[in-house]
Amino acid sequence: MSSVDEHRREAPQTVSCYIITVSDTRTLETDTGGALIQSLLEQAGYTVTGRTIVKDDYEEIRELVYKNSVHSGIEALLLTGGTGISPRDTTYEAVASLLDKSMPGFGEIFRHLSFTEDIGSAAILSRAIAGTIGHTAIFSMPGSEGAVRLAMERLIIPELRHVMREIYKRS
Repeated sequence: MSSVDEHRREAPQTVSCYIITVSDTRTLETDTGGALIQSLLEQAGYTVTGRTIVKDDYEEIRELVYKNSVHSGIEALLLTGGTGISPRDTTYEAVASLLDKSMPGFGEIFRHLSFTEDIGSAAILSRAIAGTIGHTAIFSMPGSEGAVRLAMERLIIPELRHVMREIYKRS
């Protein structure tokens, strides 16, 4: 058995997740990306403790991410939206400013998969990012349904329990 297999075996059975959609225009009723995250998490046996929408504003995003990262009932924050390069896209900066540890592989592999399986060279415009704040895992992905599905099915759902095992591992 490989060490990765052993780690996955030792990982928690579920993770309490909170979903944040960054958008100036979406509502909970029109937030298809956030709804897809919730559906995929629940199908995979994860617990969704809540879901909200925040305007694409650096300070508002940063405050909401921090507030939820220190909440005892939340183990993982999943953000969608605001990861592009337009002047209003500030999710990357807000999340990056709070991370204790980054997981650059998430963004790198997400962009690689986006390039090879989905959108081609437009993948260079994505600023997907992940890391930890204390004992909370943070994943930030683009807002399109295709990007959400790709990140969730290929990266987050298969590894979230393993990520939590590593976060809670004693040194």
